Amino acid sequence: MKRILGVLLIVMALFGLTACGNNNGNTENNGGNNNPPPTSASNILVAYFSCTNTTEAVAKHIQAETKGTLYEIDPEIPYTADDLKYYTGGRADKEQADPSARPAISGSVENMDKYDVIFLGYPIWHGEAPRIISTFLESYDFSEKTIVPFCTSHSSGIGSSDRNLHSLAPDAEWVSGRRFSSGTSRKTVAEWIDRTEFNGRRLR
Repeated sequence: MKRILGVLLIVMALFGLTACGNNNGNTENNGGNNNPPPTSASNILVAYFSCTNTTEAVAKHIQAETKGTLYEIDPEIPYTADDLKYYTGGRADKEQADPSARPAISGSVENMDKYDVIFLGYPIWHGEAPRIISTFLESYDFSEKTIVPFCTSHSSGIGSSDRNLHSLAPDAEWVSGRRFSSGTSRKTVAEWIDRTEFNGRRLR
């Protein structure tokens, strides 16, 4: 009888050790399920709209630093130089005066679901993001994604242009935006990225 009890105790002890080992393995594999998945180049999108290449230059700096995917928000009907002239009653003036304007975009982002951080760039037009940015935000589901706005202008700051976009993607995590001037260096952009938190964590 003592021998049988001894064998049972050994079996129970071995079973307990195996169970503990499995639990430890699960903790390591899940990374403590409460933590957000790591952000890598494969799930970063740098989307931008640029008519004069100023915003494009900053977007390319961001892409070079993050190794993310670069995507240009390309209007279906390109803007001409006359369209962009301020206070002439041209196309850009009319669109910015109409909050419901939604200029069409040519093409779309492939596999948007795989991106969890989206850098969103635009020039400042009459103190706001161009209406084509509204079109972009209403074209996808940004739930559980982090949006990092950035803008370019010769004199105006970012103002409330980024906050005014929040209602178009209310389920996204929005990071405070940053304004860059023409000719901003890659070093300046890199320093901004290093200081910015993305949904509670640093990008690198």
